[in-house]
Amino acid sequence: MHRYLPEILMAEDSANDAELTIGALAEYNLANRVTLVGDGAEALDYLNRRGRFAGRTGPNPILLLLDLKMPKVNGLEVLKQIKVNPELADIPVVMLSSSCEELDLNEARQLGASAYVVKPVRFQDFVDAVKTIGRFWGVLNMLRPRACIGALENIDAPERRAEPKAL
Repeated sequence: MHRYLPEILMAEDSANDAELTIGALAEYNLANRVTLVGDGAEALDYLNRRGRFAGRTGPNPILLLLDLKMPKVNGLEVLKQIKVNPELADIPVVMLSSSCEELDLNEARQLGASAYVVKPVRFQDFVDAVKTIGRFWGVLNMLRPRACIGALENIDAPERRAEPKAL
């Protein structure tokens, strides 16, 4: 039997932050595949199925973890382009940033970010923040079955429901 789990896209230019985030999600026991891109231009190419991602099939990711300060195209510009595209606008976007500047937070909110998480300096705080994102994703996965339409044809009904896990 084929089992479909929605994918998470992560746009992060810091290999260390990406590794910590993916490790924390794994510690939370999320089985979803996390696709990592290294900058904002790659994130847009992935979402719009351009360039090296032109052959990408399947639905859009269930969640985008988006770093604010990235090369080529910054996170706020990526967010802006996603939210004006009807094919992408319903993807929840969690902004990840070491910036706690109110200007960045307000702009992310105005552009349609679902959440804004300041990257903590201490490792355990970072893991806890990512676990919170995992809880956030679990609730979204239960509330957004439309993201899986067309990909769930061979799945039994009980397997379609994702249960958020308690920490």
